[in-house]
Amino acid sequence: MSNQTSTDLSAIAKLFNMRADYVLSHPYGSGHINDTYCAEYDQAGHRLRYIHQRINKNIFKNPEALMENIQRVTDHNQAALMREANPERLRRGLTLVPAHTGKPYAIDDQGDYWRTYLFIERARTYDKIESPQQAQAAAAAFGKFQKLAASLQGERLSETIPDFHHTPKRYEAFCAALERDEHNRAKDIKPEIDFLHARQDDFGMVVDQMTAGNIPERVTHNDTKLNNVMIDDFSGEGVCVIDLDTVMPGSVLYDFSDMVRTATNSALEDETDVSKASMQMPMFEALLQGYLSAAAGFLNDYEKEGLGQSAKLMSLECGMRFLTDYLQGDTYFKIKRPAHNLDRARTQFALVKSIEQQQSEIDRLIQRTFIESEFNYS
Repeated sequence: MSNQTSTDLSAIAKLFNMRADYVLSHPYGSGHINDTYCAEYDQAGHRLRYIHQRINKNIFKNPEALMENIQRVTDHNQAALMREANPERLRRGLTLVPAHTGKPYAIDDQGDYWRTYLFIERARTYDKIESPQQAQAAAAAFGKFQKLAASLQGERLSETIPDFHHTPKRYEAFCAALERDEHNRAKDIKPEIDFLHARQDDFGMVVDQMTAGNIPERVTHNDTKLNNVMIDDFSGEGVCVIDLDTVMPGSVLYDFSDMVRTATNSALEDETDVSKASMQMPMFEALLQGYLSAAAGFLNDYEKEGLGQSAKLMSLECGMRFLTDYLQGDTYFKIKRPAHNLDRARTQFALVKSIEQQQSEIDRLIQRTFIESEFNYS
């Protein structure tokens, strides 16, 4: 997080059509990519809060295309919520505040891109899932987000990070880093290398089906960590999906698999004792129930079948990305110790093994869920 001061934020506030007087601001949230601030304003004697974010141009090379994606999706979802006559539509989806130029972003004197959202009150995010009920609520919110976005018309959204979840290309990048071995680290990670090589036939399980036309390309979130859903302070319901920087064309299976990766693991992502890492079936069942409660109505048969088959895919891909970065000298993911990325990779691979060991139970659970519901999800 850069040291942005309140004076700086006061200047940023003047770039947007706030219709309120800036009071104060402070850094907000636990994100590691963008600089995020909560700002308070006085509007005719009433105190309101907003979110200001500076977009990280080092990660997102085309901020204007990124913001066009976000504006199209948020406007579309808000319109859909309005048609539903949802009395809390401004809490159920992010709402951009336009700049004075009319654009969904503003550019400051340093050439940095900023955006502003309405603050979602009476709700918060959780960095660690505390219960199956919480996992179910968050998964339902992601399912609802996908359902709303599924009817988005017009041109294809921009790919803010090209081939973000193209797992075979991630494997190609890993093999290239392994061949170069610029930091002489390959000799110490033979078990991890063998682990990936043994599973290379799994990498195309989604992209090949998309190429064949069986699995449709949809508008997806592509970063479905459970702390990207705001949970209502009183009801415990997932009310709003946030962090839309990676909203772009993709597969719902990537989103569901990433929920499995982040919500079901019994260990922290960088746990050094891999024996602690396993997939917790009660958490998986909660994710499945929550997600399908909102999403089952628009999924096709290939997507429904793929929920179980692809459950491990994002854990496999993410572990491969950690290992690739380790081979490349830790240039992408932030580290706090020399073998941090290697520890992360090993924990992800332990999770993959646990998912594989429970695959038959996963498949039975999914089949039973659809049979019992008779596909009558709304």
